[in-house]
Amino acid sequence: MPVDRYRSPIPPQLWDTIRNEFGLPALSQVRERLEVGSPDPEPVLRQLVRVFIDEGTFCPGFQFQPDLSLNRVVVALFQRAMELRVPHNYFALWMVTPCPALGGARPVDRRIEKHGPTLLAALGSTLARAVA
Repeated sequence: MPVDRYRSPIPPQLWDTIRNEFGLPALSQVRERLEVGSPDPEPVLRQLVRVFIDEGTFCPGFQFQPDLSLNRVVVALFQRAMELRVPHNYFALWMVTPCPALGGARPVDRRIEKHGPTLLAALGSTLARAVA
């Protein structure tokens, strides 16, 4: 994975890929859905991966479970990315890009509990160094 990938503008096709495969609702849509199911959606809203495209703020669907709860592995990865000062958009790019540290698999395809530690290590060995 070339290091400059995380220093260059993200190609618009990436957002189309995420939208088509996982959904990419606007933050306002996610907020509305969460408000229906929770008296206080703020704790969940603070944990969301948000991407900034043109003038809009969107939430990649790969972070949601079918019941709209957040995937715990993605939340842990995103928290670590924020500690490492990885920009939101580059975190989303990393999630859907084949990763050498994962044998060429995409992190998004490994977002189940048993892969959490491996994903955290891959985040540190690839993405954190690339944006440092």
